[in-house]
Amino acid sequence: MREDTPLLEIRELKKFFQVPAGINHAVDGVSFIINKGETLGVVGESGCGKSTLGRTLIHLQEATGGQVLLNGEDITHVKGHRLKKVREKMQIIFQDPYSSLNPRKSIDFTVQEPLRRSGRYSGSRLKEETERLMQLVGIDERLRYAYPHELDGGRRQRVGIARALALNPDFIVCDEPVSALDVSIQAQVLNLLMDLQEKMGLAYMFVTHDLSVVRHISNNILVMYLGQAVEKAPTNRLFEETLHPYTKALLSAIPSVDPLRHMEPLQLKGEITSPINPKPGCRFAARCPYTTPECSEPQVLEEILPDHYVQCCHCREINGL
Repeated sequence: MREDTPLLEIRELKKFFQVPAGINHAVDGVSFIINKGETLGVVGESGCGKSTLGRTLIHLQEATGGQVLLNGEDITHVKGHRLKKVREKMQIIFQDPYSSLNPRKSIDFTVQEPLRRSGRYSGSRLKEETERLMQLVGIDERLRYAYPHELDGGRRQRVGIARALALNPDFIVCDEPVSALDVSIQAQVLNLLMDLQEKMGLAYMFVTHDLSVVRHISNNILVMYLGQAVEKAPTNRLFEETLHPYTKALLSAIPSVDPLRHMEPLQLKGEITSPINPKPGCRFAARCPYTTPECSEPQVLEEILPDHYVQCCHCREINGL
């Protein structure tokens, strides 16, 4: 592997579902790279394909098209023993820490399970590694034999994090890992994830609908709308030089207590385009105030500013570029 090879490279990834009305284009031609130790935030409205994207690239769902490269190796359609090895390097932290844990199994059993399945640990080594993982994520030893219903949401999510870390992965999909938690607990879990990233060199894909959270944790941000990437940029640049009309609407909806930073919410009107058998043009056109007949043509994610990509044929005109 070359030194400049990204940890994860996604090329035109697609995931379609057959439904009675046709084909649902849940993820449609999304591309990005994530380097070791970096976090890519993926944001957008509910139903835009964020979670499906994460689940597809780690093989919880099989891709319809495109490529997934891990350390330069194509893992898009791996199966069997090779898939097992790939999954050791790519893990997921689920949104709801209660439903993602087996209510009939103790915390000790849950953390140990991936260690046992790997075949690398047994006896005293298994116990030692379990203790190390629990300490790493801040779970008290006294809770080792507790069950999920006996823990609060924050501790349950720490168990999910420990399970994801068990086999020393390189990449973790964080699928809205703090959205089900109280605000004070959210901060604790976010800080834990950032500390673990620094210690272990982890790369994250952080899926969320909360833009204040994604700004805190991400190096780069990908904005999705109905299965497609509409804007992609480094975090600070996206917030300071927002280019796509949809991203501007999202940012305008963030509450602020700073009277000098007040932004009038942008009201989006019109019907949301169906992701089932979509037409080739811009999927945001029905809600966009700048729509013209040109928007019915296929759109391309284009580099408008250095390392700042936008899918909008009127982007330069709208932003005076």
